[in-house]
Amino acid sequence: MAASSHPPFELVKQLQQWSTVNMCQDTIFCTIDVTDLYTMVPQIEGVLSLKKMLDQLKLKQVGGLKVETIIRLSRLVMTNNYFSYNGQFYHQVRGGAMGSPLTLTISNCYMYFFERQIVNQIRNSGGLYFRYIDDIFITINWPARHLLKQIERWNNFDENINLSANIGSTVNFLDLSIENQDGQLFTTVYQKPSYEPYYLAFNSIHPLHMKKNIPFAMLLRAIRYCSTFQSYLNEREKLRMALLLNKYPNKIIDEQFDNVLVKFGINEPLTSINYNRSRQKIIDSPIKEKLSVNYDKSIFVHFTYCSSMKTFPIKFHALWDKYFDKSPINEVIPILGTRNVDNLQRRLIHTKS
Repeated sequence: MAASSHPPFELVKQLQQWSTVNMCQDTIFCTIDVTDLYTMVPQIEGVLSLKKMLDQLKLKQVGGLKVETIIRLSRLVMTNNYFSYNGQFYHQVRGGAMGSPLTLTISNCYMYFFERQIVNQIRNSGGLYFRYIDDIFITINWPARHLLKQIERWNNFDENINLSANIGSTVNFLDLSIENQDGQLFTTVYQKPSYEPYYLAFNSIHPLHMKKNIPFAMLLRAIRYCSTFQSYLNEREKLRMALLLNKYPNKIIDEQFDNVLVKFGINEPLTSINYNRSRQKIIDSPIKEKLSVNYDKSIFVHFTYCSSMKTFPIKFHALWDKYFDKSPINEVIPILGTRNVDNLQRRLIHTKS
């Protein structure tokens, strides 16, 4: 199971390591979708899988809550989901509410224990198994018909879990395209047929750092995913055209593209000669995880962002340091966040309370 917050990138790293030793012309890839996982997990068994996971991790409490309390609260939430449809109220008796963080956690725990035998079988046969919630990726040097038979057998493990498989030399996993090219691993960015090149418009009323982060993050993804220099060039140009379509100035695009290389200590433009070496340096660099927030010593300040408020964060922190520097309150860390300015769309759309 993938614990990373960047699952396709984590898969790229694992595939790189696996393919150097195990990949051949007959290697097959398989993606499996768990059908309707969130609404198929049985409620009581799902809560029990959460308890089993906490016991396996030897946790007595989480965030100040005892495990017994967590399980009782989880059971309360899972068995008391109600919704209305066409004027009638219904009680959900199977699965959890879509979009609920608890449903996600319980589904993940349930799948973890379901897949143990499968994981061991694949790894003992020299294959690679990777899962992100309800999406599974397998690569192994088995004949396709043998893998299909095994998937049929796995489908008998649990009546609540139905596995729908796609097998071939080319597959797509989330936003990653994976291909076996005559025994060589080829990866690039995958875009669904419904993809449209629309990002946060540069002329929208949002802080500049949010807009700058888009070309930076998108190019970083391209380098991580694209296994050849040519596929990287293709993806970079598609990205540039999409950003220009969304009114991003060429200067901002080039600046952020350069910043990706600077961030990883690469001091020369990417070329066909240095691409593999530079890409590997980026892949091997540790991902900086988000720092956890100490809510006991933090204060959140939200303000409506507009063009006249660009310098507000700098001024706010300067005033905070000036007036609270010697005060005990200075131990509290102010965290600024922005709200979107009111607009026509927000006025026209009615949200149910």
